[in-house]
Amino acid sequence: MGSERFYNIHPKGTITQLATKEEALAALANSKNGYIWFDFDDPDRSALMAYVEPLGLHPLAVEDCLDEEQIPKIDDFPNHTFILFNSYTYANKKLLIDEIDFFLGPNYLVTVHGHCAKDPAFFKKLEDFVKLEVSDIKKGPDFLLHVILDFIVDKKFLAIEGLQEEIEEIEERLLKDFLQFKAEELIFLRRHLLRLRKSLFHEREILVKVCRRDSPYIGEKTLYPFRDLYDHLTKFFEFVEINREMITNLMEVYLSMVNNNMSMTANQTNNQMKRLTVITTIFMPLTLLAGIGGMSEWSMMCGPENWKISYPFFCVAMLVIGGVNYAVLKWKKWI
Repeated sequence: MGSERFYNIHPKGTITQLATKEEALAALANSKNGYIWFDFDDPDRSALMAYVEPLGLHPLAVEDCLDEEQIPKIDDFPNHTFILFNSYTYANKKLLIDEIDFFLGPNYLVTVHGHCAKDPAFFKKLEDFVKLEVSDIKKGPDFLLHVILDFIVDKKFLAIEGLQEEIEEIEERLLKDFLQFKAEELIFLRRHLLRLRKSLFHEREILVKVCRRDSPYIGEKTLYPFRDLYDHLTKFFEFVEINREMITNLMEVYLSMVNNNMSMTANQTNNQMKRLTVITTIFMPLTLLAGIGGMSEWSMMCGPENWKISYPFFCVAMLVIGGVNYAVLKWKKWI
C-alpha cells in the first residue's frame, strides 16, 4: 500500500509535516511559506496522475516513475525537471538496484520511490537523513535534491565496497584451492559490475547536465555541491572498471591453472603409455619366438634328434633379441 507525505520547508529552517494533499497545495500557493516536499512511497498511477494538473507534472514523466528497468536520465519539461536515479544495496551476494524519481519545480520537489522496491528499508532512512540537513534544505528545493542525491551516492559506496571485498575473497580462495573453486561466482560478479557500470555511466551524464545548468530550476549556488557528487560518481565508475579488469584477470588465472593441471595429468598419462609401449616393444618379438618354439613345428623344423642344440640356441636367440631391443630403445632415449 502506497503512502504520501507532505512537508512544508520554511526559509527559516523549520519543517512542518502537512496532513493532506489540500493543505500542501494551499501552502504551495503562498510563496512566503517556502517550498513543499511531496514524498511518495510505492504510489499507484492514479495517485501520481492526481498531481499532473496542480503541479504541472508531465504525464510521460509520471509513466517513467511506474515503469520498471528504466535507465537513469534527466528530462526538462516546461514546468519541472525530471530526474531518474538509482540506489544500490549489496547483501548476501545479491545486488539490489532501486529507482528513485524526482520532479524539481520552482517551489516544490516531488520524490517517488518504492515501486517494486527490492530494499524498502533503504528509503525509510531517507526522511531521517533529510531532517539532519536543515541548514541546507531551507535554501530551496534544489538544495533538497542535492541532499537526497548525496544520501543515495553515499549508499552506493557501501555497495561497491561490498563487491570489492567479495572479489578479494574470491581471489584468495582461487589461489588457495582452484580445484574446488566455482567459476560461476566470477560470472555473477561480472554481471553485477556490468549493471553498476550501466547505471553509473548514465548517472554521470545526469550530473554533467546539471553542472552545465541545463535545468532552469537548479541555481548557481548548488553547482559546487553537484560537482562534488559528479566527482564521487566518477570515482565509483573507475572502481567498477578496475574490478571488471580484476574479474577478467581472475578468470584468466583460473583457466591457466586448470589448463596446467590438465597438462600435468596428460603428461603423466603419456609417461605411463610410454612405459607400456616400451615393455610391449621388448616382449613382442620374444612372445613370437616363444610361440613358435613352444609348438610342434619347431621340432619338425630342427628335427627331434637335434633338440640338445636347437633349444639352447633358441633361448640364446631370445636373449640376444631382447638385449638388442633394449639397446635400441635406450639409444633412442625412449627409456
